[in-house]
Amino acid sequence: MFTGLIEHLGTVLSIVRDEGGCTLTIGDCGAILGDCHVGDSIAVDGACLTVTGFDKVERGGWFSVWLANETLARTDLGERREGEEVNLERAMGADGRFGGHFVQGHVDGTATVVARVADGDSLRLSFGLADGALLGYLIVKGYVTIDGASLTVTRVDDGQGTFDVMLIQHTQAKITLGKKAVGARVNVEVDMVAKYVQKSVQAALAGNGR
Repeated sequence: MFTGLIEHLGTVLSIVRDEGGCTLTIGDCGAILGDCHVGDSIAVDGACLTVTGFDKVERGGWFSVWLANETLARTDLGERREGEEVNLERAMGADGRFGGHFVQGHVDGTATVVARVADGDSLRLSFGLADGALLGYLIVKGYVTIDGASLTVTRVDDGQGTFDVMLIQHTQAKITLGKKAVGARVNVEVDMVAKYVQKSVQAALAGNGR
């Protein structure tokens, strides 16, 4: 479980592919490896991945994760390139503040940046979803996770199949999203509470509520 509050930006060091998936190694992240163990979960651009190896010092601190073909198909992580930055968050601790929203790290699909509009020091971004069905889980002032970052939905256009968020200046500096150009893909996870509500309502309407 994660909060959607990005802790650190790491740098892709290497991507090694084979027919089963790929090994992704991320460096410049020693700041979040102090309590790391093999088998821990770290969200990389919103995808919950398992640490398979790490070093707290070498190359600024690095860790490796394995991406199965299912993960590559559902996320945009297969498009990452060496030298690119990625958003990182460790699994939520039980003794810390919960400042974002419930994020599973289970990416539902991808979206494409369709517009970038400056609004003073802030930045408004519009996205088109690859799977239009996910739009049903988005409401104005509700939560959405984009590349692992918990963000507030500011507009939903059901007719166009798009939704918007706004990044304040501080957030732009702390996550990769503010650097994404029009046409770039991002990972999207919708609010899991909305999924449970929809399933319960559908069951009740079908006469299966208990």
